[in-house]
Amino acid sequence: MTREFANFTKDKDADLPEETRWAGRFITAKQRGRWEYVGRARGIRAAAIIALDEDDDGTRHVILVSQYRVPLSRFCLEIPAGLIGDDDGEEGEDAATAAARELEEETGYHADRLEVLGEFYSSPGMVSECFTLLRATGLTKVGEGGGLEDETITVHRVPLGELASFVADWRAAGHGVDVRIGMLLTPEYLGEELK
Repeated sequence: MTREFANFTKDKDADLPEETRWAGRFITAKQRGRWEYVGRARGIRAAAIIALDEDDDGTRHVILVSQYRVPLSRFCLEIPAGLIGDDDGEEGEDAATAAARELEEETGYHADRLEVLGEFYSSPGMVSECFTLLRATGLTKVGEGGGLEDETITVHRVPLGELASFVADWRAAGHGVDVRIGMLLTPEYLGEELK
């Protein structure tokens, strides 16, 4: 089945010039007409990883991370993620290479397989950044994770059957939950068939 998606009307400010209001090393505040938004500086993108692990008995787990997020003033539960090409000289880095690096840095896991699931936008009314979502499987624990020396990332290996209650308990404790955690509650992103 082919769907038509051509009959949309653009916002009245869509073709106005984009103005930079402030630029930092990683983000830029911009304005186009009445719209104010933030984008990544220098064309930097992000990779986010749904990392799935399996025990010998077939029990499947998802690897999550948490860390204190200053903009939220709280700890946040997230899927592993990181920037693509943010280091000088790495501007041409591809999403899978960045995802493999970030997965190992943050969680201590190496993936035998990384599958690109597509590009997504997390908060399109306010942030122009897109991220490439990847599914990582065939995991091997190769380190402790925890991020780089100035990061304090905690790794959580959560059985898929307990994910909904884990997230509910996390939220009840007053912590934040990244919107991408919602993708984990859908079978397609976990590599399962819909019935």
